[in-house]
Amino acid sequence: MPRRSASLRLAGLAILVTVAALARTAPAHEVRVRRPLRVPDIPGYVTLRCDFHTHTVFSDGSVWPDIRSEEAWREGYDAIAITDHIEYQPHKDDLPTNHDRPFEIAAPLGEKLGVLVLRGSEVTRKMPPGHFNAIFLKMSKPLETPEWRDALKAARAQGAFLFWNHPGWRGHQKDGVARWYPEHDEILAAGLMDGIEVANDREYYPEAHRWALEKDLAILANSDIHDPSNLAWHVHEGDRRPVTLVFAKERSEEGIREALFARRTAAWADGKLAGRERELRPLVAAAVTIENPKLAVRAGDEGYVRLRNDSDLRLVLEGEGAAGEVVVPGTLVVAPNGTSLLPVRVPKKTAPGPRRLELVYAVSNVRPTPDAGLPFPVAIEVEVLPPAPK
Repeated sequence: MPRRSASLRLAGLAILVTVAALARTAPAHEVRVRRPLRVPDIPGYVTLRCDFHTHTVFSDGSVWPDIRSEEAWREGYDAIAITDHIEYQPHKDDLPTNHDRPFEIAAPLGEKLGVLVLRGSEVTRKMPPGHFNAIFLKMSKPLETPEWRDALKAARAQGAFLFWNHPGWRGHQKDGVARWYPEHDEILAAGLMDGIEVANDREYYPEAHRWALEKDLAILANSDIHDPSNLAWHVHEGDRRPVTLVFAKERSEEGIREALFARRTAAWADGKLAGRERELRPLVAAAVTIENPKLAVRAGDEGYVRLRNDSDLRLVLEGEGAAGEVVVPGTLVVAPNGTSLLPVRVPKKTAPGPRRLELVYAVSNVRPTPDAGLPFPVAIEVEVLPPAPK
């Protein structure tokens, strides 16, 4: 019996050694993880994360189309559009010019992963009018026409959503300043412009933001990605490409389409959020909670308002630095996914008693206009207590 036990122990040890050896030599199992930008829904709508400007090897990109679907899933997008160039085909000696093929390749993997892949194309002309994307196309080939006006009309005939790409791109504007030309008046008057890229890649165009507000255009932020995503952005370090936030009635292609034509969008890029106040205000309100709107502070001391941020949006508050008899910081960062402290100092000579205060702040990196941050008043009640006894 003892010998049998010893044999069993030796056999078990041999198995463990073998398993350990196999574990060291076997290839590591690939882990596919989705990490979306955490942004809250707003009342009545679901917030969708989208990129409506991407390229593949079927024009001047460097990846196969279904790679775009995989990248989008991993980076937390709800929808992307494949928008290869109609006119610019630098790989035509290696691949046939089939404008619909990249969508056909990308869409099946997108469906498996739960990413909505939209059929689109980029009409690529010199300035003016520049480059325009058409999405929700049924077929891309009809856009292959010598006259850019005919290309935009062909897209509209299919019910496409049309937007002006990177209006301040230095390939067209050497100083990086977007300019509006008579051709754009013509396009707008003909009903052939529905949106504009306020942000493209790492660039923000304040002029485009202003035009979107003045001319009732959807506000968009897109990547215009050509390389693999992790080569263009430091994805593994938390760096993110731009996101068009779409406030849709439902998570579907039709839901996105309805929201875009209704102009319910915002542009997130490089830590800044641009849009219209009607969407930005409820978005920030849904993200930030004042945990203790009432606090008691002794004269000559300070208390803390706790601001909880349940989103990935880093919010920078800029204010006056005072509210009546109390003193607060002029600048405060409300960190993402956590609670930040807002110090409230009460001068020593302040008379005891309750105060209802509205701290005047604006979120400087959330812009309802190009010129000012989103107003963000912090309403609190402070019970001033007598100074601590000596």
